[in-house]
Amino acid sequence: MCFDIGVVVCGPNEALVISGMFQGNKPSYITGGRAIVCPCIQTVQRITLNTMTLSILTERVYTSLGVPISVIGTAQVKINGSSSDMLESAAEQFGGKTEIEIKEICLATLEGHQRAIMGNMSVEEIYRDRKTFSEKVFEVASQDLYNMGIMVISYTLKDVKDDVGYLASLGQARTAQVKRDALIGEAEARKDSTIAEARAEEQRMEAKLKNDTEIARAKRDYELKKAVYDTEVNTAKAEAEMAYSLQAAKVQCRIKEEEMQVKVVERQQNIAIQEQEILRKEKELDSKVRKPAEAEKYRLERIAEADKQKIVLEAEAEAEAKALKGEAEAYAIEVKAKAEAEQMAKKADAWKEYKEAALVDMMLQMMPKIAAEVSGPISQTNKITMVSNGDGPVGASRITQEVLDIMGSLPDTVEKMTGVNITEKLARTVNRR
Repeated sequence: MCFDIGVVVCGPNEALVISGMFQGNKPSYITGGRAIVCPCIQTVQRITLNTMTLSILTERVYTSLGVPISVIGTAQVKINGSSSDMLESAAEQFGGKTEIEIKEICLATLEGHQRAIMGNMSVEEIYRDRKTFSEKVFEVASQDLYNMGIMVISYTLKDVKDDVGYLASLGQARTAQVKRDALIGEAEARKDSTIAEARAEEQRMEAKLKNDTEIARAKRDYELKKAVYDTEVNTAKAEAEMAYSLQAAKVQCRIKEEEMQVKVVERQQNIAIQEQEILRKEKELDSKVRKPAEAEKYRLERIAEADKQKIVLEAEAEAEAKALKGEAEAYAIEVKAKAEAEQMAKKADAWKEYKEAALVDMMLQMMPKIAAEVSGPISQTNKITMVSNGDGPVGASRITQEVLDIMGSLPDTVEKMTGVNITEKLARTVNRR
């Protein structure tokens, strides 16, 4: 039997319920993952784990005192995928249902608990202590929804209203009380303000009188002190005038003495100026006549000495240049001679080393070239006329014999020029091989 196997994937906000073969007695639950499923023998259901916001409206419920009111609450609920027990309960309750259907079930449950709590509390308790009302609804609803696998995240009382004006009456009474307290407070504040103003005025007048007394006392002290100060000032003024006259006489005498001293100093300065003028003229004579003459003399002496030194240095340089030139030429000749001698020695050694073998090799290389040069003109000849004297061969063989005779005479020519018997050397070479 062959089954098609597929992979089912679910996101982190949903759970998979896999039931059927291979699962045993209980289905498998997977949140935020994937599973391998055989479509023919296994069933896969998806359960949403999203947070669902519910607006719970309960209209015209009679409270414990018989006053009808309407309440609007807001709750956030979700299926708890982290608890395997709650996930199993949710799968049993909501398997195959959509998120809208789950919200309707939760909404109906919360609305019933909200209605029950409203019937056990008074309007004042619900309106003024909303926190207690919200905690009671949250506690009762959480226990009930837990069995369905639903977790209540939060519950808040959003609004309380009535159609009979009960809440408005409560507000009016409270408003009247607040207005009364405000009027009483305003009267008390006005009374306190008036008392405070009277006390402030009294303190102001007291401070003013005290200030005027201090001013009069200060004025009297000022007048007394001013009279004493005037007496002291007049006395000091008279003494100052007498002292001034005496001091003026002393100053006048001192001025005359200073004038005499000034005249003496002027005469001394005139004498010093005349002496300085004499010295100046002597220095001027020295700088304009004596110093230029000595400078000119020194300049001429330096010029003559420099000319003399220049002539001597030029002569020495010329002699040294000639000497260096001769030495360089001699050294160059010597080096050239040594190089030529070394080259000749190397050539002699080479010729001595190779001797006859080199000549034989050279002949072997040159003989084909010589044969080509000899036969070249014959190959370019269009017509050959031969005359025979009756001795030897006649015809083309004669031409071949002439070429061979020329090639056969080459060893004799070489032996005459170099003293090496090429024929003998070739024969030895062949015998060695």
